[in-house]
Amino acid sequence: MFCGDIKTRDYDLIKKQNATPIKIRKILLKSTNFVSYYDMRIKTNHCEVLFGEITWNSLNSCVDTYGYSSVYVLVDRNTKKHCLPYFKNQVNFSFELLEMDAGEENKHIQTCVLLWNVLSEKGADRKSLLINLGGGVVTDLGGFVACTFKRGIDFINIPTSLLAMVDASVGGKTGIDLGPLKNQIGIIQEPKMVLVDNSFLQTLPDDEYRSGYAEMLKHGLIREPDYFKTLSAYLDREAILPHIYHSVEVKAKVVTEDPYEHNLRKILNFGHTLGHAIESHYLISNNKKRLLHGEAIAIGMVLEAYLSTELTALPLANAKQIKNVFGSIYPKVSFDAETIEAILAMLTHDKKNENGNVLFVLLAAIGEPVWNQSVPESLIQKAFDFYAA
Repeated sequence: MFCGDIKTRDYDLIKKQNATPIKIRKILLKSTNFVSYYDMRIKTNHCEVLFGEITWNSLNSCVDTYGYSSVYVLVDRNTKKHCLPYFKNQVNFSFELLEMDAGEENKHIQTCVLLWNVLSEKGADRKSLLINLGGGVVTDLGGFVACTFKRGIDFINIPTSLLAMVDASVGGKTGIDLGPLKNQIGIIQEPKMVLVDNSFLQTLPDDEYRSGYAEMLKHGLIREPDYFKTLSAYLDREAILPHIYHSVEVKAKVVTEDPYEHNLRKILNFGHTLGHAIESHYLISNNKKRLLHGEAIAIGMVLEAYLSTELTALPLANAKQIKNVFGSIYPKVSFDAETIEAILAMLTHDKKNENGNVLFVLLAAIGEPVWNQSVPESLIQKAFDFYAA
């Protein structure tokens, strides 16, 4: 449901000025191409991403306009406690609550079966609506549940983590893990709409905030060197607000051009080939602390930056710059030979693989990605040495 067309803000105006959050607000309000950070939207092919104060009126209007037979809200135990009370105060429609356990370890088919059974028992039909209120696990899994229940019901994502706001809830990738293997089962189907309310950022632990920040840094690395430079200072939760919009804008432009990841959309996987393998390994290792998605992807981007120096002519100085930025934000992780071997074994299951080849997204320069790159295993070991040094 599209509720009108509002021009996006003049982002260059922000970048040219060393602006505090208050100055940014004033710049945006004076811009002729901008209504307000708190009254913005971005369109993709089949979805609208809404920001700030317009979100809740738009949600209430959508539910009323479409006349859904029933509305369900999916939460995990964390968002039930920290986000659901706020949600209840914003909506004017009735709904039934669905719950799942929190964490990547619950992003599997058994959780889907549980939710499908609950929907069936409660009499949900093809005119029902599922609202996913949570982080990336909730929006990924909830979207998949909606896409497959009765061959598809409408769903809306309300991301509550920075990661979900700038990445997981945008672009239509829904899915679940297959054992420890990330996102092996899924469907690309955009939600009816995505609602981004920055109030939810205040509920995030610091490590979850850092996790989402990694995806924003990635947007700079694959599209805009100046954006990467801006984010390198590690902005706090107030200063980050306009940049959340811009990260969604970056991703939306990519997925609009290539919704099914045939070519350009592959650039969004920079850092994810090794990053997902690292995340999967730590997910199933009983004697290791689990890494959050962004923590693993941050390591993956450093590793793949080094691979880029060997294969796609990224200057070594740029790789060192990338390493230093991530090293200033994310804790260092040690990898022994056994762990590296286990991570390499995970690569054979990467979704981007073709004809038995493990394919990477690398950088020719910051802001210039190159996809479908084969990498010799010997270079990957050198990349781990570069990360450790």
